[in-house]
Amino acid sequence: MRWLIGLLLFAPQCIFAAGPAYRVLAADKGKVSLVDAAGKVLWSMDNKTEVHDIQMLANGNILVPTSRTTVAEVAPDKSVVWSYTAKPRAGYTGAIEIHACQRLKNGDTMIAESGNKRIVEVDKTGAIVHEVPLTVDKPHPHRDTRMVRKTAADTYLVCHEGDGKVREYDGTGKVIWEYALDLAGRPRANGHGVEGHGTEVFGAVRLNNGNTLIAGGNANRVIEVDRTGKTVWALEQKDLPGITLAWVTTLHVLPNGNIIVGNCHAGTENPQLIEVTREKKVVWSFKDHHTFGNSLAAAHVLDTPTPVVR
Repeated sequence: MRWLIGLLLFAPQCIFAAGPAYRVLAADKGKVSLVDAAGKVLWSMDNKTEVHDIQMLANGNILVPTSRTTVAEVAPDKSVVWSYTAKPRAGYTGAIEIHACQRLKNGDTMIAESGNKRIVEVDKTGAIVHEVPLTVDKPHPHRDTRMVRKTAADTYLVCHEGDGKVREYDGTGKVIWEYALDLAGRPRANGHGVEGHGTEVFGAVRLNNGNTLIAGGNANRVIEVDRTGKTVWALEQKDLPGITLAWVTTLHVLPNGNIIVGNCHAGTENPQLIEVTREKKVVWSFKDHHTFGNSLAAAHVLDTPTPVVR
């Protein structure tokens, strides 16, 4: 009986079988893996570094950090077809970590360098073609940044984990918008799991209506705020029956308004990815503690309706 309970606990499962059938590309347990809707591993490669961003490119290759300082484009045969390794900028001698990368429409790659406190855009030859300095209140190479996205307006939406703030920068590094997370009336609590609570923000995307959707990290919530900072929608830690949010990470916004939310460090009893409607109805969830584990922070959900904001 114990073996049966264990099998049920760790077996890959899309809990709502009548929901969408998505493939999931994600990184955890020292691997980058692509699984189908039933949880079957379609592709996998070893990757021992901590991954906080990942992207399936239009050509079928994968953009992913392969070390603390390197981002690589990896082909299906696992060969590296492009890479960039960050080095200390002039005047800085400390550590560097990369937690965000994005392939841009012009073919260049945007990379956020924590420690260096900057964003760089790198061309196909590996040359830096643009640099954006970042404002960081509490500098730390592991916490300067998390998710970063270049917007349709050519600004940069940056999540500063250590500062607990989302800042929007123009191309010169000027802060043109800022939102500071708060504890939402709850006391701060240590821990990465469902018991932890803070303002260490992970993700943010700019919506088509001009508002910003924020994955609060260990704030255990997702919020939509307008340009004045007013919260116009929120998904709180225990709004979903039978699901508790922990470290909230990945964001995908679908054309119908549904949101796919990453739920990292939430334990085996909770799904790692959840698709919810604006009415907070769960239409799909993904729980695979066999291929992935409790530290699935970055995922790219495939086969979704297009266009997707992520």
